[in-house]
Amino acid sequence: MKKQQFVVIGLGRFGSSLALELMDLGYEVLGIDHNEEIVNELSNRLTHAVVADTTEEEVLKSLGVRNFDCGIVAMGSDIQRSILTAILLKDLGIKTVVAKAISVLHGRALERLGVDRVIFPERDMGIRVAHQLVNPNLLDFIELSKEYSIVEMIVPACLESKNIGELNPRVRFGCSIVAIHKKSGIIVAPTAMDQLITGDIMVIIGSNKNIEDFKAVINED
Repeated sequence: MKKQQFVVIGLGRFGSSLALELMDLGYEVLGIDHNEEIVNELSNRLTHAVVADTTEEEVLKSLGVRNFDCGIVAMGSDIQRSILTAILLKDLGIKTVVAKAISVLHGRALERLGVDRVIFPERDMGIRVAHQLVNPNLLDFIELSKEYSIVEMIVPACLESKNIGELNPRVRFGCSIVAIHKKSGIIVAPTAMDQLITGDIMVIIGSNKNIEDFKAVINED
């Protein structure tokens, strides 16, 4: 299965952390910024990194941006450039456009332009957003250490009516489901007989590698 390709526009603190985490997760990332020094610093760490003005449609076309699955507008304080870039990404037909907002009004403007997701960096760390972008069932991601994390995932249809014993995540994947959020309430420390229903939320703890293995199997089914 072909992996998603991401273009990250704006390689400041937030954009660079998101882009580098996507790279660590094994995805191809094109980074774009108007600052040559920043681009040079990241050129060997991203799939491609270029200096470009993303408010010019022909520039974006020449970079093949329309072929990417997801475009992330992570610019700093220049609201006009952010909005113009988001408009162009939508016009070019990129499937998913995500944009960073620096204020509530900026966020509202982006939403009205049809941006698929608006991010407020004060609430959303780049690393967390990277994991959410590549895992559509992932609701939240908390890094406990460099090796271990807790994640919240929506139970997909492929796990409908399976119980914890059938899934057996501890033995098969080396991670544990420590809670299940259901419409009726939360089950803490679920037993092997507790059943999963599509739309439930699983709280999973384990090593980053084991959680990635678990998510990969679910996403393939």
